[in-house]
Amino acid sequence: MTQILHLSTFIRRPLFDQDGGRIGRVQDLVARLGDDAHPPIVGVVIKIEGRNTFVPIRKIGGLAEGRMTFTGNRVDLRRFERRPGEMLLGEDLLARNLINLVRGRLIIANEIEIAEIDGRWEVVGVDPGRRPFFRRILGKSLGQRVQAEAIVDFASIEPFVSHVPSARLRIPYRKLAKLHPAQIADLVEQASHEEGEEIIEAVSLDRELEADVFEELNTEHQLEFIESRTDVEAARLLSRMEPDDAADLINEVEQERRLPILESLPAEQQTKVRQLLSYNADSAGGLMNTDFVSVGAGALVGEALDAVRRSTFPVESLHVVFILDDVGRPEGAASLGALLKAHESELASSVARNTLSHVHPQWDVHRVARKMSDFNLTVVPVLDEAHGLMLGVITVDDLLEEVLPQGWRKEFGMAGAEE
Repeated sequence: MTQILHLSTFIRRPLFDQDGGRIGRVQDLVARLGDDAHPPIVGVVIKIEGRNTFVPIRKIGGLAEGRMTFTGNRVDLRRFERRPGEMLLGEDLLARNLINLVRGRLIIANEIEIAEIDGRWEVVGVDPGRRPFFRRILGKSLGQRVQAEAIVDFASIEPFVSHVPSARLRIPYRKLAKLHPAQIADLVEQASHEEGEEIIEAVSLDRELEADVFEELNTEHQLEFIESRTDVEAARLLSRMEPDDAADLINEVEQERRLPILESLPAEQQTKVRQLLSYNADSAGGLMNTDFVSVGAGALVGEALDAVRRSTFPVESLHVVFILDDVGRPEGAASLGALLKAHESELASSVARNTLSHVHPQWDVHRVARKMSDFNLTVVPVLDEAHGLMLGVITVDDLLEEVLPQGWRKEFGMAGAEE
């Protein structure tokens, strides 16, 4: 069984020579960041007569016994200088926020765990629990009695490179991309501004993912990151967001920036956003999305399913295909489930609900919520007062986002670094 050692066992402890004499004091352990799941430890920073110097790990013995011994002939007394890609375990990781990529949460590194694997010392895990604290306060024997929490494998951890001044690395986009945009947004909201910027910079390699993450951020954080962008950059981001989310954000930016950002949007997106801005933000009109899938009254089931497959609209709005007549008046709504069960040669209208449960643009969100709840709707159409024009749709996820109180994730313990 691999022996796990704690970083705190060595920090601030003496370094001895082979005769047992004290050479200096251990300041930190140095690991090398790269493609390794478990970063290798390359050396130790030792303070000797007030000077920090570097000793390669190959010249250190006794780690397995919890005691560091210098096994070389002489110590190089040149002052330690961090090289690119090097990480100081104590300074850069201990008591810092780290990303747990498995759970999509921030954790605090209360202890760093190391082990010798195939003859090489590596950083193998992080302990986010309270036992390291009690071990330091109560001593090793009493501290060990505190119930242990699971050590997180370092392979599933991503450190913030902003904590590592000379790393010249960035959070890998491919790792963050495995998380849901809402999880990434939660990470941004949990993190410091500097850490949040680092996450946003990583996901910006995928413009669509960046827009999805922005849609999930709370208003405070959206504005925080929009402030650092030019009007053109902000418009480029908003052009990839859903029209209703883009309209909500434009409503929140400083008055003098609203028109320049709006006018920088592509023509089609600008038209949709202007339409949504004409409604009260707390009404069905302000909440709706103008993008929805529709087919003509004579369309077959197969054609309706093809329209869903070709659509670039959010998945949440694809649960229903709306049937419109020749002049665009709504005649019914066919659920995706009903279409899949039907034969492709049948008329889509034959499996549609002809009595269209709907809302109107001036309705408040509570009235919309009652309608969707009463009729078990995940998507509800928004019709004009004359029932002659379909203006958009409201999906249940957008409704929940509006109904739930601001900061509900924090209140229910779904944001904030784990300890």
